Amino acid sequence: MPYSQLLSWYERNKRTLPFRGTRDPYAVWVSEIMLQQTRAETVAGYYDRFLKRFPTVRALAEADEQEVLKLWEGLGYYSRARNLHRAAGIVYHEYNGVIPASYEVVRSLPGVGDYTAAAVCSIAFGLPYPAIDGNLTRVISRVHGIREDVGIPSVRREIRRLAGENIDRERPGDWNQALMDIGASLCVPGTPDCAYCPLNARCDACANEDADMLPVRAAAKPPVPMDVGVSLVTCGGKILLMQREAALLRGLWVFALCESGSGKQDMENRLRALGLDPRFAADLGEAKHVFTHRVWNMRLYHFTVEKQAQIKNAIWADADILSALPLPTAMKKARQIAIETLRESR
Repeated sequence: MPYSQLLSWYERNKRTLPFRGTRDPYAVWVSEIMLQQTRAETVAGYYDRFLKRFPTVRALAEADEQEVLKLWEGLGYYSRARNLHRAAGIVYHEYNGVIPASYEVVRSLPGVGDYTAAAVCSIAFGLPYPAIDGNLTRVISRVHGIREDVGIPSVRREIRRLAGENIDRERPGDWNQALMDIGASLCVPGTPDCAYCPLNARCDACANEDADMLPVRAAAKPPVPMDVGVSLVTCGGKILLMQREAALLRGLWVFALCESGSGKQDMENRLRALGLDPRFAADLGEAKHVFTHRVWNMRLYHFTVEKQAQIKNAIWADADILSALPLPTAMKKARQIAIETLRESR
């Protein structure tokens, strides 16, 4: 068996992480949602704070979405938080707050895909579902010598089949986490550390000395650059904040944005379209934020207005409110400047 040494290696070398060692389905579920597209080291601090504030499904289900988003602030991919909140409501109302030991039910929850459902069910319930993420895809493609594009559906199905055949039926959660750890520490992208890998004796790629070439993936499209204007609009010691309705950053608070251009005139036109009469105060420099599919190249401005106009989905916030509301990481530089500006105006 190619994975015969896996679990003994895991017992000696498993990573110490705050979300390891529990089989509480709710805690496992929260951690796995946070771990989607995010490094384990980053998740650690958020996980502890989140469970302290929302220790049960009920606590999360009854929370206000804005509080959930605020606690998620900086972790990114905010749709995860919104879906987690929605799913908690479903579990609380339809399953009495208890996550069922059912792959089908867990998979049906908002924000839960094949990987997350398999991870939760294997770790919390001991069900033999392989959690196929990037790490497992890389390890399995190398061990079994899969030299076709892993993005092809038939190749993905083959990887899942091989994982399903080889998963440890008695300790499926540990088996999944062991492969995650190997993928994170030894069988890494680029040049893996095959000499110390417990799977090297049965690894096809190690034998053929082409592990650094696997897995085969089609080149990803680079994120599309966008010029975005960001305006700190102040009036009477307060600043304009707008709640996003667009899918990107939906529900979070941002400063006035112009997504059709970052020039000063573009920004002024946008503010006038909101019903404001802006007066230019300062150019605040540049900022940049990389999303999955786009890059915001931002130009920051300060404008003042004499009247706090009523604008849909917007508020005029003081420094305390600004600090309390959930803002995305993309607004980090702008928020720092805004807080300093508001405090100086007191």
